[in-house]
Amino acid sequence: MSTAVVWFRRDLRVADHPALRAAIGAADEVVPVFVVEPALWGGAGANRRWFLHGCLTALDEDLRSLGSRLVVRHGHPTEQLLAVAREAGADTVFATDECTPVASRWEAEVRRVLGEQGATLSLESTSYAIPPGTLVTKAGGPFKVFTPFFRAWRAHGHASPLERPRRIRTPDGITDHGLPERPDVTADLPEPGEAAAHRRLEAFLRDGADTYGDDRNRPDLDRTSRLSAHLRFGTLHPRQVLDRLDPDDPSHTTFASELCWREFYAGVLAEWPESAWRSWRPDATHVEVDTGTDADERFEAWAAGRTGFPFVDAGMRQLLAEGFVHNRVRMVVASFLVKDLHLDWTRGARHFMEHLVDGDLASNNHGWQWTAGTGTDASPYHRVFNPVTQGQRFDPDGDYVRRWIPELGAVPGAAAHEPWRHADISTGYPSPIVDHAEERDEALRRWQARPR
Repeated sequence: MSTAVVWFRRDLRVADHPALRAAIGAADEVVPVFVVEPALWGGAGANRRWFLHGCLTALDEDLRSLGSRLVVRHGHPTEQLLAVAREAGADTVFATDECTPVASRWEAEVRRVLGEQGATLSLESTSYAIPPGTLVTKAGGPFKVFTPFFRAWRAHGHASPLERPRRIRTPDGITDHGLPERPDVTADLPEPGEAAAHRRLEAFLRDGADTYGDDRNRPDLDRTSRLSAHLRFGTLHPRQVLDRLDPDDPSHTTFASELCWREFYAGVLAEWPESAWRSWRPDATHVEVDTGTDADERFEAWAAGRTGFPFVDAGMRQLLAEGFVHNRVRMVVASFLVKDLHLDWTRGARHFMEHLVDGDLASNNHGWQWTAGTGTDASPYHRVFNPVTQGQRFDPDGDYVRRWIPELGAVPGAAAHEPWRHADISTGYPSPIVDHAEERDEALRRWQARPR
């Protein structure tokens, strides 16, 4: 009786899973495995570990309903996958291809070590609708600008989702180390697992997709999909989302473009791995940034939501409370850190990765670079988000601000965005820590003065 191993990674589902289907088709028995790599597990924020733990628990339950189970191993993927393959007598490990620098190194090492033992690693599909590197410019190179990439992405199309398997046979006797302890968290996080992902998708299609084009920038309305964590951990594949969208509906197309940004940044990371933590534009690495005690104090005020700019502080408090920040607000708080406080964008990116339940290296860090003006297809450096006018425009009645800043609960309407004008009713909230107009000028001065 033949046996295959399926290495689960950022694909924690059973439906529309090409690697799982390939293993079922190639062998009589399948061993689903997740490897807990101690450094990555320990380095992830508590919110992501909590959500991942829930996704793995749900995956095990789903597999058991199909006659299988999830085998959890602790250690380096190469050692553990080789050990499982030997225990099971398997000659093939199937997995979903990944594009992060660490994942690519692991794939190469696993392939080499398995090969030395007469076994193979078979990579099936990716976590994206179109595998990174598939689309190239007319000159044959990687895309550096989003808009032409989006046109090519839409023209290329995507494969149809695969059905859920009906039965999976798994041999007994494979050593299971069990899941690590689930961390305690204070944030109000989304429900993990594949079933929860589909419930969230159905709710968005019912209540938000048709007006997404108009409402997506309104954090006070909360009309975004809230699918980012599920896409990050693969409890839902983008194919499954795209398959439910109407390509002729402008709002649906706008939402598809947001999915495409995720795929664009995955391609950027795959092509330029060093851009994960280094500015993609070489000249941008020489912009002067502040360091020292004063800089650290400003960073802490930003991280705690105590800058005195309500739209910024509401976003940072939402991050702490939900492990999530509305995308429009992410841009505003990032701009404030880089161009009002003059701090390195990587400090903000690391803080986000520590708290975001949807923390994805490619999307998070290249999104930060877009706002900081240091990456591919970046917002021009001279574009500095005004935290007051952004709030007035996208939270016109101040509801988002008051939701996250109870100190401003008595400040009516849009006045919540400028509480310093209403000192008699805005008690307990700090004054602005900087003058935005002055810091904007300083940011532009530093950009012009950078060594080139």
